Amino acid sequence: MKRTLLASVAFTALLAAPGLAQEAFDLDEIVVSPSLAPVDPARTGATVEVVEGDNLQNADTSLIQTLSREPGVSFSANGGVGSNTTLRIRGLDTSYIGVRVNGIDVTDPSSTQTGFNFGGLTAAGLGRVEILKGSQSAIYGSEAIAGVVDITTARPRGLGFSADLNLEAGSFGTRSGSLWMGHATERGEVALSYSRLITDGISALASDTEEDGFEQEMLTLSTRYDLTDTVTVGASALWRDGMVEIDRPFVGNAGENFFTQRGARVFAEFETGGIDHRLSYSVFDSERRDPGGFTPYFNGDREELQYLGSVEIGGTSTLGFGLDETRETFDIPGASGEVTTRSVFAELQLRPADDLDLSLALRHDDHSRFGGSTTGRIAAAWRAQPDLTLRAVLGSGFRAPSLYELFGPYGSTTLQPEQSRSFELGAEKTFEAGFVRATAFYTEIDDLIGYDFILSAYNQQPGTTVTRGLELAGRYALSDRVALFANYTLTDAKTEGIRLVRVPRHDLVLGLDADLGNGFNGTFEVQRVADVEASAFAPVDNKVGDYTLVNLGVSYDITDRAQAYLRVENLLDEDYETAGGYNTPGRAAYFGLRASF
Repeated sequence: MKRTLLASVAFTALLAAPGLAQEAFDLDEIVVSPSLAPVDPARTGATVEVVEGDNLQNADTSLIQTLSREPGVSFSANGGVGSNTTLRIRGLDTSYIGVRVNGIDVTDPSSTQTGFNFGGLTAAGLGRVEILKGSQSAIYGSEAIAGVVDITTARPRGLGFSADLNLEAGSFGTRSGSLWMGHATERGEVALSYSRLITDGISALASDTEEDGFEQEMLTLSTRYDLTDTVTVGASALWRDGMVEIDRPFVGNAGENFFTQRGARVFAEFETGGIDHRLSYSVFDSERRDPGGFTPYFNGDREELQYLGSVEIGGTSTLGFGLDETRETFDIPGASGEVTTRSVFAELQLRPADDLDLSLALRHDDHSRFGGSTTGRIAAAWRAQPDLTLRAVLGSGFRAPSLYELFGPYGSTTLQPEQSRSFELGAEKTFEAGFVRATAFYTEIDDLIGYDFILSAYNQQPGTTVTRGLELAGRYALSDRVALFANYTLTDAKTEGIRLVRVPRHDLVLGLDADLGNGFNGTFEVQRVADVEASAFAPVDNKVGDYTLVNLGVSYDITDRAQAYLRVENLLDEDYETAGGYNTPGRAAYFGLRASF
């Protein structure tokens, strides 16, 4: 496995030779995540939140803070930056969310329930994040019941060389820096980013006062090159390495966790007989170490080989189809396991009228342990008026048991996949000065896998889990220099009438973006979270519940290529918890400098 990874990285480096970069296409006109082929945002029925590079940089200490301001997205953390952090989409946690970076599946095969820990991920070097909501197993397979987070690193801004340098320092002894470089020619492109973050941190446990620090390095590389007018090859790679100090409940406050993640992907795109083809091969390796812990190490590996074809039919329809084989392994002391999933899938995108787009997707996954699962999705986008779009999506999904749930010390090889159905209906109205959007959603999950304390093992749980609610979002330019933005999410998440823990029932964000003149820009934001249930394992004196966060940001354009900024998080020093018994940062200020070349 590691030989394969090194070979992929070597191939990436070979492709990254000077002069081999392609002029970057305009990502603003397409979204990648909702379909097998990129689509115009106005022509997809799925709900996709897009966060662009300009709104990612300098916005927050960690990426999870930025994502949590989007409608339907929340999180809980077992401490400060770098701690174990769970993202939720419409009330469903990380184990139901697919996460990809430049096409590489970065969910951890060795985690208790396959997922991605967002705790230490920053926006350094990132160019775009798409949050696709709702059951997407018909497109992405397992772990996509709640949706998908698709992350793309920054690409060259145009022909020639471009670069960004960012330096930041602030509260809790936090220092960070990042360097991104890109180069593009008429035939290809290459981009490289490196970032480092060090913080003394806060105490993870609310019952303790010792600071728990965190440090992390991350390196990404992406490249593509046009061999001919019809053949393009490319690759991407990532490396992430870090350490977080932890508090161990009931056994003292000493401990350190270490992690290393490595991933690489190579691809070839070519056209024959009117069909566009893409072949890709990716690998991902995760190593986590917990010296002194109950399980001292977790190792997980993934290999994925995929073929995707696309052909236009009659000028108004597109058929996408493909095959995928994914092998996952995990290893912990005293237990190991391996599964292989083979998949076949297709999507038909129809345009029966100029104002109507339909998508019909079907997928069959054959798992080496439990057999086959078939999922589907129907999505529609109807532009009832030039400024009014109605959307609807009906889909099914599944989550395969994780390797730990199957083969771990508390696992069971008799587990079956969780099954889901979801529906959403939305409307979006645009104005000359902004937009307003409303989406109602409903998801239900059967055969939920959970830990059974009577059996001391993972088991299928009785009953149906239902998450439903309403998302509202909008933005309006009050003038040429001031814009108001807002979103609100109502989430009702229950299993047989019992509420899911750590899921806010109400989540409201209100804010202003302002051009203050003379090179100054400012952002003011208020986030109100209300009606949250703590876990049954939280201490009696936990602070999970309602809270209000006020954030403030000011930037100054020193030149047209250099900027200084000040960011204040939790301005009112709110004392709250998102996970019972674990601290969250109080008032914090950060100052930074950013330069573009």
